[in-house]
Amino acid sequence: MVSNRFIITAIGVDKVGIVAGITQKMADYNVGIIDISQTIMEDMFTMIMLAGVEEDNFDLSSFQKAMSETGKMLDLDIRVQNEDTFRFMHRI
Repeated sequence: MVSNRFIITAIGVDKVGIVAGITQKMADYNVGIIDISQTIMEDMFTMIMLAGVEEDNFDLSSFQKAMSETGKMLDLDIRVQNEDTFRFMHRI
């Protein structure tokens, strides 16, 4: 079974409204936050989030595209990966 959890990363110059923009788009897709960490290093905003959905037929591709477009509007690099894929790519 494929996980319905995702790793979302966002990196860019800090400004007002970043978290609101990201979480609004997540809400549009009924994606909830499981865990979140964010840091501002000087003027750079960085965030990594574990997020998830309850539905089994979630359209990950559509969500990834929407988050990427949100990133462009916010001048951020936003990436979304399925948790299983992320863990496989980052194993030692």
